[in-house]
Amino acid sequence: MSAAPPDAAGLDGLVTGFLAAHDPAAMEPLEFLRARFDAGLAWVHYPEGLGGLGAPRALQPAVDRRFADAGAPANHPERNAIGLGMAAPTIAAFGTDEQKRRFLRPLWTGEEVWCQLFSEPGAGSDLAALATRAVRDGDAWTVDGQKVWTSMAHEARWAIIVTRTDPGVPKHRGMTYFVLDMTAPGVEVRPLRQITGEAEFNEVFLTGVRVPDEHRLGEVGQGWQVATTTLMNERVAIGGHAAPRESGMIGVAAALWRDRPELRTPGLHDALMRAWVGTEAARLTGERLRQQLTAGHLGPEGSGVKLAFARLNQEVSGLELDILGEDGLRYDDWTMRRPTEVDFTRRSPGYRYLRAKGNSIEGGTSEILRNIIAERVLGLPGEIRVDKDVPWKDLPK
Repeated sequence: MSAAPPDAAGLDGLVTGFLAAHDPAAMEPLEFLRARFDAGLAWVHYPEGLGGLGAPRALQPAVDRRFADAGAPANHPERNAIGLGMAAPTIAAFGTDEQKRRFLRPLWTGEEVWCQLFSEPGAGSDLAALATRAVRDGDAWTVDGQKVWTSMAHEARWAIIVTRTDPGVPKHRGMTYFVLDMTAPGVEVRPLRQITGEAEFNEVFLTGVRVPDEHRLGEVGQGWQVATTTLMNERVAIGGHAAPRESGMIGVAAALWRDRPELRTPGLHDALMRAWVGTEAARLTGERLRQQLTAGHLGPEGSGVKLAFARLNQEVSGLELDILGEDGLRYDDWTMRRPTEVDFTRRSPGYRYLRAKGNSIEGGTSEILRNIIAERVLGLPGEIRVDKDVPWKDLPK
């Protein structure tokens, strides 16, 4: 019979003992992170042997603070946000024991970066319309198709991918979910230069890519259910992270207002206060969402937080340019780069304004999120869907 999960005091004692035996100043960062994972102090709410101890999720922030205060190395979540925020919870929910053991440890330590192969040129907002095919060939699958808007594909070792495996059934029922090796023959990554001048996103071409069946997540035809788990976690990851008051772009705008009194006008003051109140309301809503997650409830409410995040980022970045006037027209750097993270607060106002335009597209378009909120949160009548019972192969392309 296994021991009961530790409480807050028990976890604190485990962290103290771990740090006494593992000096972060004397160990290589990667070895320290591996040891922390093996001790169950990575994701404390995950099962034993998979980076956790089965403890309440609410105890994670206290553990993270203890390690940060001790100068422990970080696993750079800004570089592997898709792996940590989307791939990991999906693998934890649908992966086999072997898949969990293989993928979760190097994912958490940052040894292996992940990307997400969902959107396609003809299936962005309507993900279930995707056309990338996976055909069974013995104990493997052959994948052909094109994915687009893929963050970190140029750095990723692995990808989570949804494919069409049965075109003869309605679109939501003919999909299957896999883990794909981004170094496999037939995978081609091309940069997509954005309005910011950088190529943070990519398009990925898949030509005869072999994926072993042992890398399938969930059952054949269960891809939509598995993908829904990923998408709900994605929206929480984008809009539901812990944040202090006046963090993010509203903090930058408020600091500008305080530092440049000569730029103030009554109209701008009114606009800033509206944005500040809206941002604070969204922050508190995000805190409530995290409490729901702690209780084990991951529902469609994350769509509302992500929707508010996108709208407010665009509103605040535009307001910052209004405050700056003609100075806001300057753009610091149009160099073509392939960055490994998005940093809103330490870039120029022009960058913030341009990059925020993508917030209403990535992680689910704002239009689709409004449908989800209307139907699944508010219980309003569903949108008329004429393709609901039509086989995918018979739909207009």
